[in-house]
Amino acid sequence: MLMRRMVQSVCAAALMLGVMTAQAQSPTVTRSAPPDPNRLQLVEVAAGLERPLLVTHAGDGSGRLFIVEQGGRISIHRADSAPVTFLDVSALVSRRGNEQGLLGLAFHPAYAQNGQFYINYTDVRGNTVVARYAVSSNPDAADPNSAQILMQVQQPYPNHNGGHLAFGPDGYLYIGLGDGGSAGDPQNFAQNPKSLLGKLLRIDVDGPAPYAIPADNPFVQNAAYAPEIWALGLRNPWRFSFDRVTGDLYIADVGQNAYEEVNFQPADSPGGENYGWRFMEGLHAYSGGAPAAGLTPPFAEYGHNRGCSVTGGYVYRGSDLPDLQGVYLFGDYCSGIIWTSYRDAAGTWQTSEFMRVNHAISSFGEDEAGELYLVDHGGRVLRFAPR
Repeated sequence: MLMRRMVQSVCAAALMLGVMTAQAQSPTVTRSAPPDPNRLQLVEVAAGLERPLLVTHAGDGSGRLFIVEQGGRISIHRADSAPVTFLDVSALVSRRGNEQGLLGLAFHPAYAQNGQFYINYTDVRGNTVVARYAVSSNPDAADPNSAQILMQVQQPYPNHNGGHLAFGPDGYLYIGLGDGGSAGDPQNFAQNPKSLLGKLLRIDVDGPAPYAIPADNPFVQNAAYAPEIWALGLRNPWRFSFDRVTGDLYIADVGQNAYEEVNFQPADSPGGENYGWRFMEGLHAYSGGAPAAGLTPPFAEYGHNRGCSVTGGYVYRGSDLPDLQGVYLFGDYCSGIIWTSYRDAAGTWQTSEFMRVNHAISSFGEDEAGELYLVDHGGRVLRFAPR
């Protein structure tokens, strides 16, 4: 608990100016025109990977990139040496379904001090597992015997597992879970307040084992809801991210058969948003009578004439590409289209096609400096670099 409070204090100090700006003004840099794609290029930084799903960093000052492969391997990549395996949990992971496997990785904000990190995978029975591991005495190798299971969630079908993990600026761990799969959320898990499926969860990993419930979670005093729930009404959140300057949260949610969407939660939100599924698919009615009020619509959507599966990205906060500063980027797995979103001077969201790439975009990622990466499910990781 003390460690979490220390982390919160550090994060709060670092984000204070950005959060105040988000509350008083707009969550992103306002601008009058979209960024110019001709000012950048994609540069390969890793290849020969097996179905990569994520690239991230440990936040420990080492500059290392950690790449997650769907089959269960996490490898470390440096510019000046060959990649090495950090952890291999392939024996624990189910790979029967295209959406199963090792799906998420997040390093504790105090990783440099405690060596703890968290993974999200589907086990050999196809159920979701969130587990904590620790680094070994070798900084480039995790201790495979250090596993502690924090959470297990039964998955009724082999798809829509979600799987992303991220620590928020508050020091809590956020966990994205899909609606359990099949099509149309047949058991209506996303709107079931007792189910963890179709939700964004928020837990305190520094509390009593296996985890604690933050006292300010939105439904902690409501016995009708699972206390872990931070937001609900999600179909399959495939990557969410916090703006490292403002603390705002962006959640991409994969659609059913017509629309893909991206949702926004401001940094000062108390949580509890209902993003609409299965009442709504994007901005459009899908199933059942939606309530007259109480749903939070997406700020961006696109139809399946432009893709089939949204992949959430990041607000760019690096220094190599100043034209992208404060702009949110996201893409589509099927079409390779990348979009940018920002707010104009009137506070209106502006979303437009930015570029098209010949890659199956399974994820985006950030390094410690805030530079942006693209993960190609076909086996490569590329960095957005100045042209």
